[in-house]
Parts: sequence; C-alpha cells; structure tokens
Amino acid sequence: MAELGIDEVRKVARLARLELSAEELADLVGELSALLDHVDAIRQIDLSGVPPTAHALPLVNVLREDVPRSCLDRDEVLAAAPETEEGRFVVPSILGDEP
Repeated sequence: MAELGIDEVRKVARLARLELSAEELADLVGELSALLDHVDAIRQIDLSGVPPTAHALPLVNVLREDVPRSCLDRDEVLAAAPETEEGRFVVPSILGDEP
C-alpha cells in the first residue's frame, strides 16, 4: 500500500480534532501507513469457509432457567429496616417536599 502523505494525516488529525505539531504529524505519517499495511494484510486472508461469529465460544444460553422459588418474608425484611411505614421502607427525601 502506498504511504500516506502529510496532507492525509493532517486531514485525519483535523477530523479527529487533534492539534498536532509538525513533528507529530511527520511521525504519524509512518505510523498510520504501517497500520494501514497491517489492515491490508488482514484483508488478504482467505476467510472462505469460516463462518461469521459474534463470540469466541459457542454459547447457547448463558442464563439460568427462570424457576419460581420462595422469597424472603416481607415482615422479616421490614423488621430489619431502620424505619418503615405502612409496610414500606422509609428513605430520606432527595427531591424536596413537593410531590
């Protein structure tokens, strides 16, 4: 692949809203060209016969089965709370007194 020019690197830097010095721009010409060479090498890999994948492992269902089971007793939980009112937890107001 052809090496990028300073103008292309300057344009990419502008699009990325980066303020780069002349020295940084000159350094990035080589670095971005090498990066694009790697991308080009990856593009040339023959992937025919390789199925597309979204995950490295063949996962079917990672969630446990949704099975009803007994839960905590409401009165027991409320008894452990510092303050309750009408069967609910009382918490400090964070929005003020208005409804």
